[in-house]
Amino acid sequence: MYLFQRIEEAAFKQNDARRTIGEFILENRDQLQELSMDEIAKRTFTSKPTLVRFAKYFDYSGWKEFMYAFTHEVAYYDENAYEAVDPNFPFSAEDDSLQIIEHLVTLKMQSIKDTVSHIAAEDLNHAAELIQKAENIVIYGTSPNSYYGELFKRNLLTIQKRAFLSKAGENGLISSALTNRDCAIIISYSGNNPDENPTSNVKKLKRSGVPIISITSGGKNYLRDYSDVVLNISSKERLYSKIANFATQESILFLLDALFSKVFALNYQVNMDNKIANSKVLETKRQSDSKDLSEHF
Repeated sequence: MYLFQRIEEAAFKQNDARRTIGEFILENRDQLQELSMDEIAKRTFTSKPTLVRFAKYFDYSGWKEFMYAFTHEVAYYDENAYEAVDPNFPFSAEDDSLQIIEHLVTLKMQSIKDTVSHIAAEDLNHAAELIQKAENIVIYGTSPNSYYGELFKRNLLTIQKRAFLSKAGENGLISSALTNRDCAIIISYSGNNPDENPTSNVKKLKRSGVPIISITSGGKNYLRDYSDVVLNISSKERLYSKIANFATQESILFLLDALFSKVFALNYQVNMDNKIANSKVLETKRQSDSKDLSEHF
């Protein structure tokens, strides 16, 4: 999770000076380099020691180090920002139906392009190999990530990979039952909060030697530190201030599709033969008069 997202999270969850300072920083991010520490303390009705404590809350040694990291992140974010559509507010109240559709199409294309730019082939290969040799694949995630996980689970089942979605209330039992012959996939945008699902399962999985594939946002977070391989979600959305998870959803679904495709390709002909054979048995009632859709078994 990037620093600006960690600041937003603190501003949302805390009800003290961290909220005041965090909101000020996020609202004035482009002017921060022009403001002295004294000016920021004055405008946030705090003090210089309070600003230092704020920086240390995010694991920086002092305010100067914090500001250096934040301003450089802003510069990187702006340089790599989506070109045409704001991922948080891709349309306005004045847009008509066609404009909304056009903006969403652009946003989804931008999200996929940004996701692709952060994929390393060796990471995708490593993740696919872990899944290929695993006896059981368990997917962890809270709503809406659990819905995306369900689709991925179904795809794995079609090529006879034993895949399960870990449900709330059973996470501890499932994690305890896994071994180093299995594989865990954890989907979490923030990747923080080690005491909350799904990241609360990390320590138990690591103690059992279970390989962990994480699908999470860029930047520093708890989940990345304990994963065997990381696939990066396009991380341009804010945590809370947005219409919906349009860009994040597209990014996660693309990563899962790419991962499944690589797993499929590792044993292409066998997987194709099995999938077609299973479909012939399980989907005999699906018929169509369209020449493009119909199949003759």
